[in-house]
Amino acid sequence: MGKKKINHLRTAVQLCTAALTNGYAAGFIQGKIYKGPTKQVCVPGLNCYSCPGALGACPIGSFQAVVTSRDRSFSFYVVGFLLIFGGLLGRFVCGWLCPFGLVQDLVHKIPFPKKWKKLPGDKYLRWLKYLILVGFVILLPLTVLDVVGQGQPWFCKYICPSGTLFGGLPLVSANPALQSALSWLFAWKVGLLVFLLLLSVVVYRPFCRYLCPLGAVYGLFNPVALYRYSIDPAKCTGCTACQKACPLDIPVHKTPNSPECIRCGRCKAACPHGAICTGAAPKKPE
Repeated sequence: MGKKKINHLRTAVQLCTAALTNGYAAGFIQGKIYKGPTKQVCVPGLNCYSCPGALGACPIGSFQAVVTSRDRSFSFYVVGFLLIFGGLLGRFVCGWLCPFGLVQDLVHKIPFPKKWKKLPGDKYLRWLKYLILVGFVILLPLTVLDVVGQGQPWFCKYICPSGTLFGGLPLVSANPALQSALSWLFAWKVGLLVFLLLLSVVVYRPFCRYLCPLGAVYGLFNPVALYRYSIDPAKCTGCTACQKACPLDIPVHKTPNSPECIRCGRCKAACPHGAICTGAAPKKPE
């Protein structure tokens, strides 16, 4: 499959996924959050529970909702959900099924005189998403408690741009009462969203690269997921066409299962020798 075809196919899948997971149109019209039974079920991508159209729950938000409770329960369901999707697909979820990933992809199509392959300090900035996962998703909600022993969903409350775009902005625009109660926190979240969207014009998927804790979790599964990449040593010439085609600048011929890879498929489409294989049975060097 050629580069254009794989890009068009991926965009179509992303659009369908976004429409399916945020398909409650009445919520956008009425400015209300859907509270039906499907809200108890997680969706694979970073899809905000507070989005008026959301029919399911975000795994990160669901995990924080459990660990911030006074009962201090362990979310076996969410952890099991992440293990299943991570074990099956790895960061394929990021590349094909995440609504906020779609937004960044579309914004990156905006013409700009010079696009950057990565930010300065990229190899260090990549670790931020793991720090956010450990700090803002797990430790802070567990340890920083209010007077009644309740924690806060630190990532959702202070960082998540997906929640701001799909949840905060639609709800505020449709509810005058919310508009009169806005604080510095909403301004901070909107500012962060705008910054990331502007950065997305120049750098491909900055949020996924540097900040997303869900991507950090799925990335850990890339080397062992059922769906993974491999290089056929009999065909690979080391021409680096795969790395040149990769929007994340990954040397796919060396590390086909990098935790940073979102499985967009551009490297496979660009390989002139058909050396990149996908599936559950990687090629082994002879």
